[in-house]
Amino acid sequence: MTAPLPPPVHGAAAVSRQIKESAVINQAFDCDYINSSTSRRIDEVNSISLSKLFRHIAIFFEILWKLISRRYDLCYLAITCHGKGFLKDAPFVLLCKLFCKRIVIHQHNKGMASDVGRWPYRWLLPLVYKDCKVILLSWYLYPDIEKIVPKENVLICPNGISITPNNREILNQGSDLSSDESKEMDSIPRILFLSNLIESKGVIVLLNALKILADKGYSFLCDIVGDETKEIDAKRLAEEVGKRHLNGLVEYQGRKYGAEKEKAFEKSDIFVFPTYYENETFGLVNLEAMAHKLPIVSTNEGGIPDVVKDGENGLICEKKDPESLANCIEKLLTDEQLRKDMGLKGYERYCQMFTSEVFEARMTECLTKCI
Repeated sequence: MTAPLPPPVHGAAAVSRQIKESAVINQAFDCDYINSSTSRRIDEVNSISLSKLFRHIAIFFEILWKLISRRYDLCYLAITCHGKGFLKDAPFVLLCKLFCKRIVIHQHNKGMASDVGRWPYRWLLPLVYKDCKVILLSWYLYPDIEKIVPKENVLICPNGISITPNNREILNQGSDLSSDESKEMDSIPRILFLSNLIESKGVIVLLNALKILADKGYSFLCDIVGDETKEIDAKRLAEEVGKRHLNGLVEYQGRKYGAEKEKAFEKSDIFVFPTYYENETFGLVNLEAMAHKLPIVSTNEGGIPDVVKDGENGLICEKKDPESLANCIEKLLTDEQLRKDMGLKGYERYCQMFTSEVFEARMTECLTKCI
């Protein structure tokens, strides 16, 4: 199995780590794992450097050595399907094809449709994907690859996650607030945005929507959690918050992992993810919000409509539209019972369809079919 592993932490890497650590998958198959990531930090992901080139060459020869020294029934690769990332990963697939007849590509991103007519993709994409099985997260993503991959070669395996929410009582331990202050804070709906600070993940759209709501006189607190990027660092985010007079209403909490991230979910009332990121496929953060019984406001980007059912466990807003986003948040701000009902429905949907156990069983089934 050749796939990106953390660091840095992003959707594809998190799922790859989950597969690598899965007792179910590793009991079903005798697996070797190779980390195909050439980035070590989130700001390296879209950059080119000499160190990344050396890592890429090292990965190529590691794959070659594994293929020479062992006979595999199946080669699994999680690759980028478009742009420079595809050009980086294509040699790994072609190398595997020289030694193994059965190849499965796990697609965590999209963008192939915009490349199929461009050189060198118009000949390289068919060459790489020829006779390969492809695992997609949702049928909503199939139009992106339909010109290259026939439908009969597609398997569907939605992502799943494992979450153990903390008790809300734990959050107040060690708090410096008085009980009256704590009650007052608890009465104000708390909004959470959690993503790396990439503009197309919707953070600026969210600030514009919150400005609309603040001007209408609504009370809320919004926590922004995520890693800084070249696009948006803490300084720029603070400037954007200040320009909209949202100081005191919006707080940047930095990046959080593990128990700290769980705590951010647990103290929130609404989760907002207004992404229009062109490579968005599923939105793992939406699953995390569902596991914490939070109603979600998101977009119909990628496979998100398979996760967030509009009017059931959340609301779908228009992409890049602060007014639409503000209207959705407003509905949840003004109706506590609606928040609770949607949160509960989301949790039930998560338990039925998106737990790590369900995901690992589906992945095992997909890999068995490929073999």
